Amino acid sequence: MDKKFQEAAKDQLDPKIYTHSLALMSCMGGLYDYFSENNLLANSEPKKEDWLVAGLIHDIDYSGEYKQTHPHKTKEILAKYNLEISDTVLKIVHAHAPELTGYKPQNKAEWSIFCADSLTGLIMAVAFVYPSKKLADVQVSSVLKRFLKEPKFAAGTRRDEVAMCANPEGLSLPLEKFVEICLTSMKSVAADLGI
Repeated sequence: MDKKFQEAAKDQLDPKIYTHSLALMSCMGGLYDYFSENNLLANSEPKKEDWLVAGLIHDIDYSGEYKQTHPHKTKEILAKYNLEISDTVLKIVHAHAPELTGYKPQNKAEWSIFCADSLTGLIMAVAFVYPSKKLADVQVSSVLKRFLKEPKFAAGTRRDEVAMCANPEGLSLPLEKFVEICLTSMKSVAADLGI
């Protein structure tokens, strides 16, 4: 991926939103790899780079004067950095917030960003309650316990959306497998996430 996208996101976003964006980008890469390795991607699916770029920039307009119109100013923000994205990437970005865009997920890339978006925050919150505060120590079972049995934990997590990972018309992934893929992916970039 063009490093300029990462530089633009880092420059544009509050550090916490930037970290969330890196986390989501890693989840998107991990999900793409899982589907690809298991021959679960249709020929019409976007290429991996599109999944990664969308994960990284999905919140790039969630700042300053643009926050109220998120995510409709993605292209406008990128233009400030002389960057462009395809309509395919824009659709993936719009799919992460159908309640704001009116665009519902249509393919695995779009379902992945929709389901993984708020899971990243819950996974990081689980890491923060560990004495080490390290992702490396987080287990899938701990994330599932907090997700399923402690609704007040990381209360902002849109659990209903995350759980849609199991829908056959979407990703058709059991929640446990979905969490495992995202957690493993985030662990691979833990140094960048600062945990």
